[in-house]
Amino acid sequence: MSRSPIFIALCLAVSMAATRPAFSAEAPFEPGLMRLAEVLGSLHFLRNLCGEKGDQWRGQMEKLLDSENPDPERRARFIASFNRGYRSFGGTYTQCTASATEAISRYMKEGETLSRDIASRYGN
Repeated sequence: MSRSPIFIALCLAVSMAATRPAFSAEAPFEPGLMRLAEVLGSLHFLRNLCGEKGDQWRGQMEKLLDSENPDPERRARFIASFNRGYRSFGGTYTQCTASATEAISRYMKEGETLSRDIASRYGN
């Protein structure tokens, strides 16, 4: 008995769907972590623009990645958030200004708040 190609394709699709892991819902702290990564990217750009030389904020991002140990897809989202934060000021500031200094202050406060809130709500 010959089976049609459509039937075989349908059987393959059903069997693949049965073995594919279900996607889990996003953790409630995930948006906060992604925003934190973006804040770290912004601080990395702005603090270096305003005279801080080094990779302190990139280092903080690496610590976040180490602590989360994300799968490759989630890791890519973290990195994209960091890079978005970094690039968001690249087109705005070419030198340190009072506005850039104010942005640093705001982002430092936001990063502290995010870190504290995530840790207190979801930490061990």
